[in-house]
Amino acid sequence: MMLIEETAPAVEALPVAALREHLRLGSGFQIAEDSAETAALTGYLRAAIATIEARTGKVLLTRRFRMQLDDWRDRLGQPLPLAPVISVQGIEIDDGSGTVTTLPADGWRLLPDGQRPMILPTGVILPNVPRRGSVTVTFTAGFGAEWAAVPADLAQAVLMLAARYYEDRSFEGSKGAMPFGVSALIERWRQVRTLAGRGSREAR
Repeated sequence: MMLIEETAPAVEALPVAALREHLRLGSGFQIAEDSAETAALTGYLRAAIATIEARTGKVLLTRRFRMQLDDWRDRLGQPLPLAPVISVQGIEIDDGSGTVTTLPADGWRLLPDGQRPMILPTGVILPNVPRRGSVTVTFTAGFGAEWAAVPADLAQAVLMLAARYYEDRSFEGSKGAMPFGVSALIERWRQVRTLAGRGSREAR
């Protein structure tokens, strides 16, 4: 499976002011509001968001993704690797010889789910993917376009982790560690990952 993020969260949606206040309360010092400091805080927030999303499989701020598979994991239904999925813009099958077919929207449906959304056939099974071909699914996922839409525990986890990145910015070795408080906040959002692609073409 190859998953590509086609859009990024808008800078305006990032909780820079909340992080600045969080750092002030934690350190007792006012964090400057100059452009360089704001750019640094924005970078730490993006890194924290990416880490939380990777650990939970949840997309915090709405954006569009493109998933490419060499085959369906199961023709009875294809799980999507991220949640919550708002909509699926389209599904295309490439036959491997340059011919790309867009599947009609009435041939499949999105099954929303907080943990594991799926694409289901409206008929019996999803269309066949040629042996040397691939299938591409374009979808939009996220809790919302504004930070206020992010669940409170995940939002707090991002602020805590971004603050840790800020405080440990001079110590490269500590950046891979997940603070216990952050782990506790995201625990209920984590899911057991499964392969998004079947990976068994040799058996076909």
